[in-house]
Amino acid sequence: MTTSAASAQQAAVRERPSTGLWRDAWGRLLKNRLAILGLFLVITLIFLGVFGPLLAPYPYSQQDLKAVLAGGHGPLPPGSPGHILGTDQLGRDLLSRLLDGARISVSVAFVVQVVIILIGVPIGALAGWFGGRTDNFLMRFTDIIYAFPDLLFIILLSVAFRETVFGQALDGLLLVFVAIGITSWVTVARLVRGQMLALKETEFVEAARAIGVSDRKIVTRHLLPNGMGPIIVAITLGIPAAILAEATLAYIGIGVQPPRASWGSLIAEGQKFIRSEPHLVTFPAIAIALALIGFTFLGDGLRDALDPKLKGKQ
Repeated sequence: MTTSAASAQQAAVRERPSTGLWRDAWGRLLKNRLAILGLFLVITLIFLGVFGPLLAPYPYSQQDLKAVLAGGHGPLPPGSPGHILGTDQLGRDLLSRLLDGARISVSVAFVVQVVIILIGVPIGALAGWFGGRTDNFLMRFTDIIYAFPDLLFIILLSVAFRETVFGQALDGLLLVFVAIGITSWVTVARLVRGQMLALKETEFVEAARAIGVSDRKIVTRHLLPNGMGPIIVAITLGIPAAILAEATLAYIGIGVQPPRASWGSLIAEGQKFIRSEPHLVTFPAIAIALALIGFTFLGDGLRDALDPKLKGKQ
């Protein structure tokens, strides 16, 4: 009787389809409604950022002075002829400028993460793999960067290089990319170091060493791929911080140069008319909020989906 039950159980196990880590995580992610909502918002933001110039009814810097003069020398309200969301005080279509702001936010969101990966991953990998003095030196350097106020450091870099060729490149976007990136890599570096320390003593690493695989190949082909889950989650959750940092810089007049339309600069320009034309502040604020919510929900969902402890519970 016992033998029959054991045989049936083994047959059931053999019949169960095997799934890899990523397919299993994708299945758990699809069951998370907030994560799917976040994924939808992220895809929408990326679509608007990529195809914004094609969808915009006007160029982001074009002025409709006739409409503004006819409307009383001020911003046009939403629903005005030819301007669904109205215009700003200079007669520029607000929808077109919001779409340009989406392009800036998408650029910042992903380019900054590339900068973070290029800095944080090598430092964390070197510290975790070699240990000893290398680990101590790199982690103390990381602690120094972590202790310095991020926003203050970004402002100092932006002000110092704003008038240079580097600061003017890409309408000031290149400086924003670098300034935010070099102050935000600390979390990824620490995370990669922890993954290296946890994985470098495992059996498959010992086997790779025994057959003569070089340290570089062990780290790049074995350790980093096996530790990608937490790194992806950290990068996804770091995107909202980058978007908010860029909007904050634009709000205080640092970063993207006019006439480009960052969501932060749109809020700064619209607050002068917040009582008479609140839509100038409301619409870009809603855009920032939706972008932050989307990436936060998606990051939380990825964290739960890639957690091995949850495997088989859902």
